[in-house]
Amino acid sequence: MLKKVCFVFLCMSFLAASAQAAPVNLLTNGSFESGLTGWTISGGGSWPVAVVSTGSACCFGETVPNDPFNLGTSDLTGTHGVYFVDDFAHQTLVQQIILAAGSYEVGFDAYVPFNGFNNPVDAAFSGTIAGVTLASFTVKSQTPGNWMHFSGAANVLSAGLYDVAFDYRPFLGVAGDVVIDRVYIAQSEKRDGTPVGLVPEPATMALLGIGLAAGGLRARRSARQRS
Repeated sequence: MLKKVCFVFLCMSFLAASAQAAPVNLLTNGSFESGLTGWTISGGGSWPVAVVSTGSACCFGETVPNDPFNLGTSDLTGTHGVYFVDDFAHQTLVQQIILAAGSYEVGFDAYVPFNGFNNPVDAAFSGTIAGVTLASFTVKSQTPGNWMHFSGAANVLSAGLYDVAFDYRPFLGVAGDVVIDRVYIAQSEKRDGTPVGLVPEPATMALLGIGLAAGGLRARRSARQRS
C-alpha cells in the first residue's frame, strides 16, 4: 500500500513540475483572446487588421479552424486570430517589449484561407520577433487550409526595447489573405539562436538606470548595516 501511495505521489509531483516548467509567454495578449490589447496596427484600408473568431465562418464566409498547435509556451489554444485581408493597404501589427540580455524562444502560427488563396492577386507576408525573421512568404506559395507553426531562437545581446512585427503587403488587387495566432516570446536555456543586439532607446536606458541606482542604494545600506 505504501509503495502505491509513494508511486502516486511521485507521479503527481512529476506532473506538477512539468506544468511549472512550461515557458511563460512574455508578450501581452499573444493569442488575441483580448482583441488587439497590447498591439498597434497601421495601414487602414477598406478592411483594417482585425481580430476574428476562429472555428466559425469568420473570413468572408469561410470557416477557419481553431489553431491546433500548443507549442512554445504555456498559452492555451484559443478561439481568436488576427486577419490580414485588405486588397490595397500595406498593413502592420506591432507590439514592443523590453527584453533583458539572454536567450529566448520565439514563434507564431499562421493560416492561409482558401478564398484568399484563390483570389487572382498575391500578397506578401512576414513575421519578425526580437530581430529574428521567422517567416517571409507570398500567400500563393503556401498550402491553403492548414495551420503552420513558425519558431526559432534569439540570443539577445543587449537589454532594450524590441519589436514583434507582422507585415502584410497585397499586390494591388483582390489579394490573398492570412490569419495569425499564438505569438510568443519565452525565456530559454538554449544558446544556439540568432544573435540580436540593440542600443536601448532613451526610455529603456532610464529604466535600466533606475534599476542600477536602486541596486547601488541597497548595496550601500547593506554595507552600513554590516559596519
